[in-house]
Amino acid sequence: MKQSLFESRHQAQWQAFAAQLAQLEQSKAKTGDFADFPHLYRRLCQHLALAQERGYSSYLVDSLQQLALRGHQQLYRHRSQLGANVLGFLLADFPRLVREQWRFVLAASLLFFGSLLGIALLVYLFPDLIYSIVPPRQVAEMQGMYDPDASRLGRAAERASSEDWMMFGYYVMHNIGIAFQTFAAGLLFGLGSAFFLLFNGLMIGAVAGHLTQIGYGQTFWSFVIGHGAFELSAIALAGAAGLQLGWALIAPGPLPRSESLRLAARKSVQMICGVMVFLLIAAFIEAYWSSITTVAPWIKYLMGSALWLLMAAYLLLAGRSRHAPE
Repeated sequence: MKQSLFESRHQAQWQAFAAQLAQLEQSKAKTGDFADFPHLYRRLCQHLALAQERGYSSYLVDSLQQLALRGHQQLYRHRSQLGANVLGFLLADFPRLVREQWRFVLAASLLFFGSLLGIALLVYLFPDLIYSIVPPRQVAEMQGMYDPDASRLGRAAERASSEDWMMFGYYVMHNIGIAFQTFAAGLLFGLGSAFFLLFNGLMIGAVAGHLTQIGYGQTFWSFVIGHGAFELSAIALAGAAGLQLGWALIAPGPLPRSESLRLAARKSVQMICGVMVFLLIAAFIEAYWSSITTVAPWIKYLMGSALWLLMAAYLLLAGRSRHAPE
């Protein structure tokens, strides 16, 4: 095909592409605002390849090449912006949101950590109390999971030989299930979230007190201290997000309850997004670090303490700047 015929046949498409490209470059519009932009871009790339293969003039090839380069930048610009937005949320927006919702975070933390520590102390002082909270079969299973002679800590007998990546998947699904349950139950005017915070605190605390009382404290605490910084914090934050939903229903103020709930849900969902990241990190640490028995307990305690301090510093300090006031 002669170059003149090739140009006349496809010139309209190139002009349409150039027009959309100019609008994208001169405004904040996204490629999604032009449904046919990706199609026009692919067609342009095909035409460029044909022009190069057929040896058309450098004037035509160079002009098509410039359009293709500019189109590539616009087509993939939103992807880099998405990555920057996610990074900005994790490094600044999420910890700011946690501090902004400090009342709900404090209430959830008192319910969860208060019940955990309180029942742990009671079970340690009154050992038989464990059987009033945890079924005997589950108590025996926990003892096997944290037996100092176990090959892998924190795993039931049927999962003791599982690959670490399989356990990582199990921990992710299990922990996300608990967090989402705690969050979604907030729609019951906050009572559901309060219940699950207390329930999980009592269960974890009872097991902790029992294992410490029978002499398995070193294996248990060295196991949980590392991933616990992320996992336990995530449960408390999921509860805080649920309590926020409940409060929007209880005290909507001048707004209709539906509108109050909608506004609260925007922040609560953002909170849950950060919680999911915490749980992914916790699952990775639990599968690949916490469960191993070849590392001395004091090293795990040191690493775990560092992670708790890092978590506290992140939630209290990240995102603070003169340009991003609280």
